[in-house]
Amino acid sequence: MIKFLNIEVNKVAVHQVGNKSLDEQVNFSDTLVDISDERLVRIFLKYFLSSFSGNEMYDFFNEVGIEQNEIYTLIKRIFENPDDLFKQSKIIAQHLYNCSTHPKIKNGDLFIVYFNNIIIDNINTDAIGIFKSESKENYLKVDLEKKIHFVNYDEGTNINKLDKGCLVFKIDESYKVCIIDNLNKANEASYWKDDFLSIRPIKNDYHQTNEFLSIAKQFVTKQLDEEFKISKADKIDYLNRSVDYFKSHGSFDKQEFEELVFEDKGLIESFRTFDQAYRQENEIELYDNFDISTQAVKKQARVFKNVLKLDKNFHIYIHGNADLITQGIDENGRKYYKIFYEEEN
Repeated sequence: MIKFLNIEVNKVAVHQVGNKSLDEQVNFSDTLVDISDERLVRIFLKYFLSSFSGNEMYDFFNEVGIEQNEIYTLIKRIFENPDDLFKQSKIIAQHLYNCSTHPKIKNGDLFIVYFNNIIIDNINTDAIGIFKSESKENYLKVDLEKKIHFVNYDEGTNINKLDKGCLVFKIDESYKVCIIDNLNKANEASYWKDDFLSIRPIKNDYHQTNEFLSIAKQFVTKQLDEEFKISKADKIDYLNRSVDYFKSHGSFDKQEFEELVFEDKGLIESFRTFDQAYRQENEIELYDNFDISTQAVKKQARVFKNVLKLDKNFHIYIHGNADLITQGIDENGRKYYKIFYEEEN
């Protein structure tokens, strides 16, 4: 868990990074940002840090050797000599530019920030932040002078939403990384995590829980229809069972999960085949037993849809016990659901 209580902004550098494939350029600033204005620092802190939860953690990697990871090397230099941040920030900006080759990658402002007094896992340490602002918004500014209104417009960054960012924490002689990528809606956006930072998830309880719930969701929503004749209500029931298992257990056992959630031997075998193929295709290494992360369960539960939509007239929220809802067709060919209940709230 990350705590931003008495955090201090030590240094800030900002450069503009364009899209290399579109022949845009890198525009380097001449000096560090003046952070003597306390109001500006408060705005920086809100913009840079408010989106981070610190749940999913990563570490740097490189198939040849960690010293071949460019961001790792540059971050290491800054931690060893914080006064060298501005020089290294230009190299970081150039590296990002070299990774910005997909035509859909937007240009933007790149901030490199040195923080003091960040607490992570009850350890007080320093951190280096790398943030990219890609989305610009129009805004109006109204001035009143001698009872005459002057209305101007300009373009700027919404400080309530960070587009891309990472925080690198120094823990003893190693580093932990957490990231934000709010624009990662397509494959081109993976350049931030894979090409630029070159990081991989730390195989902790949060990662294990998050990934396995994702596999269960993908199986129910995308695979079941291809092998079995199953109603939407039953699919929602399997999603509810999956989440309920993780909410009601402190530790995960794969065989127990399969038997409690899917019950049917045919479904279980189908899930095992899908699970194995999913892990291989996505290069995910998971354990069959691990402690369940409540933070990961809360995150995933928000995207497990339990709503049955019927035309444009009705939405049925199903929270459990699919035996209380049955489907049929009347003599006129109209489809219907019959719902059984004891009390009306």
